[in-house]
Amino acid sequence: MFGLRKRPPEPVAAQPPQGVVTDALRSVRVDPERLLRRLEWTVMRRLDGVLQGDYRTLFRGAGFDLADLREYLPTDDVRHIDWNVTARLQVPHVREHQEDREVAAWLLMDLSGSVGFGSGEVSKRTLALEFAAVLARLLTRRGNRIGALLHTGDERSNTLLPARAGRRHVLHLLSSIDAARPADQTPSTDLARLLGESMASIKRRSAVFIVSDFISQPGWAPALSLLARRHDVVAVRLFDPLELALPDLGLMALKDAETGELLWVDSGDAGFRERFARIAAEREAALRNTLAQSGIDCLELATDEALDESLVRFVQLRKRRAQLAGGGAGLGKGSDAEPSSGVQR
Repeated sequence: MFGLRKRPPEPVAAQPPQGVVTDALRSVRVDPERLLRRLEWTVMRRLDGVLQGDYRTLFRGAGFDLADLREYLPTDDVRHIDWNVTARLQVPHVREHQEDREVAAWLLMDLSGSVGFGSGEVSKRTLALEFAAVLARLLTRRGNRIGALLHTGDERSNTLLPARAGRRHVLHLLSSIDAARPADQTPSTDLARLLGESMASIKRRSAVFIVSDFISQPGWAPALSLLARRHDVVAVRLFDPLELALPDLGLMALKDAETGELLWVDSGDAGFRERFARIAAEREAALRNTLAQSGIDCLELATDEALDESLVRFVQLRKRRAQLAGGGAGLGKGSDAEPSSGVQR
């Protein structure tokens, strides 16, 4: 029966195992102003020290003015090859563009039922909200714009928040994300629909952050590849350690957070825990392979790790990659290496 489930299950909110809480137990709404002030004094202050003015390490402008031509390197994006110059010189050359300072960014927020899970004090949803706050403030305090497309997993249209600048807009963005709650029972998350709608909504080339646990109906990989061809994409993957390995908690009731399906399992059965871990590992491998084939970076955020630790590690990795490539750190397609990981397990 377990092998037929589409996702690792989560404990029932009414009787969770010790230490496990879900969004049903976190009904208090977040104060956006207090959240932003706390993150500005903790996470963002540390990020400022890491960036040290190197704004392009994390964000990339949208300029298209030709600045120079140079020989192709293995880490270059093949789409930047100038084929006319290559044919004339018989050596591959790429175009370098002058990037402007303006960055338009979009958050594609998966706020479906499975994102509400957390085996500790922090849920994946809380982690997603804090990441959105940090990213939005980093952008808007430099005059850039950020928008969002919110997906709660139901069949209604996703909520579009136009890209704007300013602190007031950030507070409105955070309030809207916090208020976007899934229904008790919804169809399984369909990331393909979210990605497809973003293609129609985001007209100008932008930095796109897909914030999700990537627990979804299959078939979203082609939509991700199309999105990555038009925009600079980063996958922000949310996960909880309990989704990778189930501890021995005895007989327990599990509930699918999206469809409401209930299932009783014996987690004291070593064979069951092994099957759970194997299926979780297979899903991990498939997800990493999909992201690698799409050529995008992956920032992994774990519920049991501080947000600033994950972000600092990701920024440092991008800095090293930019140095190896001779500069030019893009958002996701600065090299053809496999996606990077913000969390090392």
